[in-house]
Amino acid sequence: MSGRLLILGGTGEAASLARAVMARFGDRFEVITALAGRTRRPGPIAGNVRIGGFGGAEGLAAYLREAGIERLIDATHPFAAEISAAARTACDTADVPRLILLRPPWRRHPLDRWIEVDSVAGAASVVARVGRRAWLTLGASAIPAFTGITDVRFLVRLVDPPAEKLPLRYCEVVLGRGPFSLVEERHLIERHAIDVLVCKASGGAATEAKLVAARDLSLPVIMVRRPPVEPGASVDTIEAALDWLAGPDRHSEARRMP
Repeated sequence: MSGRLLILGGTGEAASLARAVMARFGDRFEVITALAGRTRRPGPIAGNVRIGGFGGAEGLAAYLREAGIERLIDATHPFAAEISAAARTACDTADVPRLILLRPPWRRHPLDRWIEVDSVAGAASVVARVGRRAWLTLGASAIPAFTGITDVRFLVRLVDPPAEKLPLRYCEVVLGRGPFSLVEERHLIERHAIDVLVCKASGGAATEAKLVAARDLSLPVIMVRRPPVEPGASVDTIEAALDWLAGPDRHSEARRMP
């Protein structure tokens, strides 16, 4: 064993990265994947798993030192801005090399009817002007922004059943974990008579089918833009992340974010 790698996870890419690291490097790295604990039943993850927060940048820096972490890869969700900012500060403090594994963004098709907004609150402010049956795929933490909207019926897709009744006057909850097929997404839209989709610009292939279904049905999509990426070395493929891990000189192969 030559070093400990901490993967900040909670995404399919993070789980795939953990498997790939162990397959390529064997026991060269002890792989630890950190999960925030928001999902009750996470999928299988290779290596060791740590569940729970660190207590901000200061707590993460202390963990990096105490656990002897030698490399960190931030493979969190594109909207997990808080933990990504904490990771940058913590790695600078603890002098731990850090890499960001970026999920490729979705590319807008000429037939897409996207209405781009800067925040979940912005999406909530326009949804009633766009449709009457909205499909929310924003995650449970974003639902309270739509409280008080009484002239829209919401379909909410979540990974886990909500712990308590959602604060929406009219809503139906469906459960599911991606990837989703185009047939599934189109059927869901048609069965619930959805006339507007509300989502985050998360990117990746696991949930892209809903955008294709919306495009095929000529539905508007209220799209919450991604927050800015933290400064630092980044790659957008697992193979490039493995190359970065291959040796200390690999830092230069990752592009630098401004």
